[in-house]
Amino acid sequence: MDEDPNYPTRIEHVYEFIIPARQKPERLDSFITKSILNATRTRVQKAIETGTVTVSGIHEKSNYKIRPGDVIRVTVMKPPPLQLIPQDIPLVVAYEDEHLMVIHKAPGILVHPGLGNRSGTIVNAVLWHLGFREPIDVLKRRESWGEDQEASEETVQLETESTGDDEGFGVEDSEIFDANGAFDSNGMRPGIVHRLDRDTTGIMVIGKTYEATMDLATQFSDRSVVREYIALAWGVVKDDWRLIEGEIGRSPKDRKLRAIVERGGKYAGTEVTVLERYNCASLVTCKLRTGRTHQIRVHLAANRHPLVGDKDYGGAESALTAIHHTFRRQAQIALTQINRQALHARSLEFTHPITKERLTFTSDIPADMQACIDSLR
Repeated sequence: MDEDPNYPTRIEHVYEFIIPARQKPERLDSFITKSILNATRTRVQKAIETGTVTVSGIHEKSNYKIRPGDVIRVTVMKPPPLQLIPQDIPLVVAYEDEHLMVIHKAPGILVHPGLGNRSGTIVNAVLWHLGFREPIDVLKRRESWGEDQEASEETVQLETESTGDDEGFGVEDSEIFDANGAFDSNGMRPGIVHRLDRDTTGIMVIGKTYEATMDLATQFSDRSVVREYIALAWGVVKDDWRLIEGEIGRSPKDRKLRAIVERGGKYAGTEVTVLERYNCASLVTCKLRTGRTHQIRVHLAANRHPLVGDKDYGGAESALTAIHHTFRRQAQIALTQINRQALHARSLEFTHPITKERLTFTSDIPADMQACIDSLR
């Protein structure tokens, strides 16, 4: 789902500072850097050089010493205020009651909005499904130079390019719902208690009330939810079953990706069971003991079995060089059947927050992944 072209990515924002009496002389760039959150000396100096900073209407240099009575105006381009926009996006609902809903997520759609993607997500679709029609303002962020660069990159990665494992996380704001259970402006992920990333398909549960969402979040947090994925990995996996373990953290080669690291990571465990073996690939199920970002992709890639179609972790064209020439043509054909990583959330088991009944939901393998499997059989 593409971003709305009519939604501005940047808007002009002006900061104004009136220097008070008894202000000690200070460099202009130093004063601005300390006065605006996320401002850096480099950013400020560049703004001064490009003329977006004025002192009482005059363009001064970075080393100008500020004086009492000076009026400093700084113009920056910032992301517009975030809104949750209800959108008429089709949802395939597997189950729904007054407390929660279970859906089959299609490929190519994000779960929740972020700085890089403000519309076209599961959240936008759920809002429409529940009867909302007007945009909902998200709580204002602190005044700052703009989004912090590192935070922005992290958000863009998680919201737009993160693919693979679903990462369980608790709801961050206890006021995501109003007294009637409806969404309000305090959170960007209303009802979302776990995530399937853009190119991952399969089963998802979404809370419709505050009580249900909090309960589901707790279940994900204490690992009482059972999640099973089906994946197509390159190479013939030898063990019928094995537990892959290793701490996962940021890749030292590319901070947008993950890797098994010796320091600074978090423990991750994935149970891998082989369903079928082919000449150059294996169909496996993966049961998560933890829910780290990219967990399945990282674990299998680290064991020299990257997911078919996984461009970030060596499962796309580059994987063909490791396949015996006898089967390389077959592998090439399989790769043409899918344009994403071959990973599908096949089943989800949890306890209903209200009735306390144990529920299990499953999702059929999507057509593109099935075609890839069929070409390998």
